[in-house]
Amino acid sequence: MRIRPLALAAAAALTASLATATATATTAGAADRNDAGTQYVALGDSYSAGVGSGSALSGGVSGCGQTTGAYPYLYDQATAPGSFSFQACGGAVTSDVVNNQLGTLGPGTTLVSITVGGNDVGFSSVMETCLTSSDSTCLSTIATAEQEARNQLPAKLDTTYAAIRAKAPNADVVVLGYPEFYDTAKGSCLDLMDAAKRAAVDQGADLLNGVVRGEAAKYAGFGYIDVVSRFAGHEICDSSPWINNWYGLSGPFHPTTAGQTGGYLPAFESGI
Repeated sequence: MRIRPLALAAAAALTASLATATATATTAGAADRNDAGTQYVALGDSYSAGVGSGSALSGGVSGCGQTTGAYPYLYDQATAPGSFSFQACGGAVTSDVVNNQLGTLGPGTTLVSITVGGNDVGFSSVMETCLTSSDSTCLSTIATAEQEARNQLPAKLDTTYAAIRAKAPNADVVVLGYPEFYDTAKGSCLDLMDAAKRAAVDQGADLLNGVVRGEAAKYAGFGYIDVVSRFAGHEICDSSPWINNWYGLSGPFHPTTAGQTGGYLPAFESGI
């Protein structure tokens, strides 16, 4: 998922620096593993590409925003799988996955990860609208996205999951969800979105996750992994957020390096 940067390089730099210690500790915990028999392909959108965390990945897919902080890359570095194909791309919708990301899948693929669905329901436009518009406009935009998630996204996910299974019949597929963005239990939060907007954004994320979970459950060898609980206490409005706020230079409303290492990486590993 992508959203245009709205300001302040300094804030993004501070977020990255605070995450460094967490990144080191988390990846070190998996460093003694060796998965030489694993043939791993990472698919999906910017949450899997690592937008908003780490440094730009040298040699990554052009224009996709892949970073060294992305959980697929961290897993590859920590466990040394037999092969690793990093196909996830910022901005990807389900049709992009089907049309552009499945080329390295095959009968020998043993492990696939994916985050997808947020862009299909207009994640970027929803967040930008809610940042810049009234409560009523924000809530109406979220309601429209929720309707799309209920009525149109299931078929798109089915097409995507079926294509993955057809290309990689022997793979375990780990489908990861999205975090809630705000800690709505905080009575006070210095943010452009007020309490009503923050609550609606989180409810929309929960609905999206429910749709993704339900479609993944239809496919043998697919497992849905929730990340909401892993980000609890580290949402926007918390003292140590793992999600970049709107002023993040690269990756507003995307996981920080700490969010990838402390949230997505262990979530992914729990699904293997």
